[in-house]
Amino acid sequence: MKTKKIWVALIGFISAVYLINPGMGIFEIIQDNFPFIGNLDEATATFLLLSTLSYFGLDFRDVLGGFFRNNKRIN
Repeated sequence: MKTKKIWVALIGFISAVYLINPGMGIFEIIQDNFPFIGNLDEATATFLLLSTLSYFGLDFRDVLGGFFRNNKRIN
């Protein structure tokens, strides 16, 4: 179980570093010049980071979901 937490934390750390973009766009898995496909690596890194945070108890995946569900539109 401790090994799993280490792996999850490592994946989250790598995702966060990738999203911080220390290479300033020089070192990327998929270049952003390609429409739609160029953003898949950032989307994957964001998903992995949010999943890691959720695993450790910080669930940000439904930040606005409760707002739109609980508030009614006022005319």
